[in-house]
Amino acid sequence: MIHVAIPSMNEFFHLPGTMECLAMQQNADFQIWVCVNQPDDWWDNTEKQDVCENNKQSISFLRELKRNNLHIIDHSSRGLGWGKKAFGVGQARKVLMDTINRHANDNDIIVSMDADTAIGPDYLQSISKVFSCHPNSVALSNPYYHKLSGDDTLDRAMLRYEIYMRHYAINMWRINSPYSFTALGSAIALPVWAYRKVGGITAKKSGEDFYFLQKLRKAGWICNHNAEKVYPGTRYSDRVFFGTGPALIKGSQGNWESYPVYDHRLFDKVKKTYEAFHHLFYEEVETPMSDFLRVQFRDEAPFHALRKNAVSALQFVNACHQKVDGLRVLQYLKSETAKVERSDEYSLLSFFKRFHPGVFDNKTGNVATLSTEDTEELKQLTFTGSPIGLLDKIRNTLQGFEEEYQKNDLP
Repeated sequence: MIHVAIPSMNEFFHLPGTMECLAMQQNADFQIWVCVNQPDDWWDNTEKQDVCENNKQSISFLRELKRNNLHIIDHSSRGLGWGKKAFGVGQARKVLMDTINRHANDNDIIVSMDADTAIGPDYLQSISKVFSCHPNSVALSNPYYHKLSGDDTLDRAMLRYEIYMRHYAINMWRINSPYSFTALGSAIALPVWAYRKVGGITAKKSGEDFYFLQKLRKAGWICNHNAEKVYPGTRYSDRVFFGTGPALIKGSQGNWESYPVYDHRLFDKVKKTYEAFHHLFYEEVETPMSDFLRVQFRDEAPFHALRKNAVSALQFVNACHQKVDGLRVLQYLKSETAKVERSDEYSLLSFFKRFHPGVFDNKTGNVATLSTEDTEELKQLTFTGSPIGLLDKIRNTLQGFEEEYQKNDLP
């Protein structure tokens, strides 16, 4: 059985489209769980009345569907909303998944979506096939793709954000990081046994998808390939503190401080640190990340305790990857990037020149091969001024490179 988990807040105008996509699913036995949610005190906040009424409409819409496989979790009606401490999309995902967990069997599958997500008619069936082929996988980080909206400002911001995400993921695969996945709450699936194994999802106001996948990755292998894509909504949103929606809001205003295109050489330094883990089992050696890790862990010898407790080099290396996890790598990249002035365009073009020079002479062999005119424009790339069409082709080119990694990323 597949259990689709959908948090919904202020989504009345998008939720019907997502429900229609689910109604069109082929050859899949599934249940739908929707948590319509908001803080309860919003009912007494005049600035939040629109959201309250929108959620009220969503509840009515869902009830009128009268679907036997639809379960409505109401955390939005007066008296049923979140308290002052626990609220947000992370709390909604936790309530959804915990509720599913109480009703599901070990081999059932939880599919995490958003209320503005579009999927093809074979999406749920494809997820069943993924876990049939990889029964030991603890999760699926499904391929995604944001469709263009037709709004130039929004599309420019979305493409810049997606280029950031794909460039990051590609470089994590390139250095063989265990944490090479993209965390999108609308594109995650996992078997119930894995949910139980890691003790469930932790409720966070933002970033719950990243922390959840990292938690799962520490427990096993995450699959990243599926023929079916997820199409998250392309729109501004301030419902969370960071993630796609806030990134598009800030990006449309020219603020990309939180999402720089990291220099590929920084990833190489992470790789050298990974390669030093084996040597660290036998003796203290300096790594490119050593100074950062001492500060981060407030420990002059951050690997000493791991070495003391490990019975073998393999166990020690695994413990190092648990300690220097995806969050620590991201923090390292941010801290090092802040020390130098380097444009995002420079970092992206440097990456292409070093690892995919064929992009500049139409010899990438990729589905998104650029024209001669495109390659000339690429050399003068600016995220604020280059044509939307060029940015879209860059996104598609990166998506093609990423897909090759996804296909070949096996346990």
